[in-house]
Amino acid sequence: MSGTRSLMVPPEAAGRRLDHFLAAAIPGISRSRVQLLLEQGDVVLNGAHPKPSLKLRGGEQILITGDPHPAPLKATPENIPLDIVYEDADLAVVNKPAGMMVHAGSGASDDARSRGTLVNALLHRFHALSSTGGDLRPGIVHRLDKDTSGLIIVAKNDAAHAALAQMFSSRRIHKTYVALVQGHLPRAGGTINSPIGRDPVRRTRMTVRATENPRSAVSHYEVLRRLTTPFGKFTLVRVRIETGRTHQIRVHMASLGHPVVGDTLYGAAGQLAEQGSARRKNDGDGLRLGRNFLHAERLQFQHPTSGKPLELQVPLPPELETFLQRLEEHQRTSTGNAGGNLPAR
Repeated sequence: MSGTRSLMVPPEAAGRRLDHFLAAAIPGISRSRVQLLLEQGDVVLNGAHPKPSLKLRGGEQILITGDPHPAPLKATPENIPLDIVYEDADLAVVNKPAGMMVHAGSGASDDARSRGTLVNALLHRFHALSSTGGDLRPGIVHRLDKDTSGLIIVAKNDAAHAALAQMFSSRRIHKTYVALVQGHLPRAGGTINSPIGRDPVRRTRMTVRATENPRSAVSHYEVLRRLTTPFGKFTLVRVRIETGRTHQIRVHMASLGHPVVGDTLYGAAGQLAEQGSARRKNDGDGLRLGRNFLHAERLQFQHPTSGKPLELQVPLPPELETFLQRLEEHQRTSTGNAGGNLPAR
């Protein structure tokens, strides 16, 4: 929406609130943006600036004189507990829980976009972080998806941020994940070297079949265990990534036909029902994880200032550990260890 626009309220809109009417009448605008237009004074009704709750009578002339201009989001400190795995004067490594966004992003409202993030928790804990990422992403050198748990590095000053960014770019920071995927991977291990880009149809997804600016992406995986259960077949894998593309492991595993368990965006089931059991499928009595089974287990790198080698590792969080145990309890048969030891549990 841009420029000045005029709307006539039809008779059938009589009795509706002004903000509700505008949200429905103007294509591609949310009610929160309508509220912003009204607050800015860019909505004129019969020569006056009305309240959002004004009840329409029908026949009014509405003039919209501008576009909504939300105030830029800025991270604010919040007292949210953090699991700090390592800390010194230059950096910190945090074990991020699933469900926490790293920094503010798109959401239903400005409040939803800016609250409860890792950055907000970091600002409360450390007060000062690197400024390289701007007001929304202070200290953030790399990211984890909202529903991915595990280790993330945070820079406390700009010099450390620049050094860490260069280390990521030159692939001198080694990141290893644990994932549970649907189905049995046929090989004990392998390398997926498939460029990733934005899905041209579903813009919230990434794909290995992108035609729009695909970027190189390399993932190495090894099978830790294969499970055969009444809920289906699964493979526990450890994945080391050379690159850090958006949704990389999720996209690469889905491209093999083995999406990460719980990852409904890339084709995994939202709930696991016993196969061949109509009763369980109908009454919803199955296994539901409520997140993706993907965990950033290990980081290996040299400290950007001292050069000291750092190797940090965290176990599976309780919800993943419990979910895996429940599958193992229902296991019919197992091929056993097929390529390494299980992560520390």
